[in-house]
Amino acid sequence: MRVTEDLGSSHGWRLRRGVLDDGREVFAKTGAASEVFASEAAGLRWLGEAAAVPEVIEVGPERLVLSWVRQERPDAAAAERFGRSLARLHRAGAPGFGAPWAGFIAELPMDNSPCADWPAFYGDRRVLPFLRLARLPAADVALVERAVGRFTDVAGPAEPPARIHGDLWSGNVLWSGGEGVLIDPAAHGGHRETDLAMLELFGLPYLDRALGAYREEWPLAEGWRERVPLHQLHPLLVHVVLYGGSYRESLMRAVRRVLAL
Repeated sequence: MRVTEDLGSSHGWRLRRGVLDDGREVFAKTGAASEVFASEAAGLRWLGEAAAVPEVIEVGPERLVLSWVRQERPDAAAAERFGRSLARLHRAGAPGFGAPWAGFIAELPMDNSPCADWPAFYGDRRVLPFLRLARLPAADVALVERAVGRFTDVAGPAEPPARIHGDLWSGNVLWSGGEGVLIDPAAHGGHRETDLAMLELFGLPYLDRALGAYREEWPLAEGWRERVPLHQLHPLLVHVVLYGGSYRESLMRAVRRVLAL
């Protein structure tokens, strides 16, 4: 690969644009040997069975090479197509809650081993491990643990495992060819409301149009809007771990809303 542009770094990885000998443009992410690249590649290939993603060209312990995505400005029509595509992705389903590959969000490992139901998976595999890393005051920890104890009661109607992106903030949706292309997944079998809550947390162009199209394609269970804070607990904890106390109040506000459900 001939490097044509240095794109800087993210979470300790070097990011580069390049050209292969056959003329294809690619994106390369390199860093210290880790399972993270294999995990990302597995997630992209799995999501790619039902959604638009970059092609995985090469993956190894120290490098991931993907096809280059030419970006464009989104419009309302593209957002609606993305909403329908996301619903179809979720509906493609998963064998269970979890995944057969190691989980990561940014550089942080996540346990993808299966659980029998989503509330148990979300509490035991997502929220509680990051609570232990977050270094919150004891009173905050106690409130989060109370919220986890209510997951079964407030999770809404049981749904089969959805095929979810798992880290679906706006920066992980690239707009190209009139649709949204998914990158940097933390893919696993989870609850479809998790992806939607992540979009609500950090925004997306024409989000209302995307959500409306999603609901036309696959209606959501009653009460889904009230459950948004439940699904935001994990990403907010991740941000506390990565970036510190500036996200603490947002986290605790979501915790209090969960306890009020």
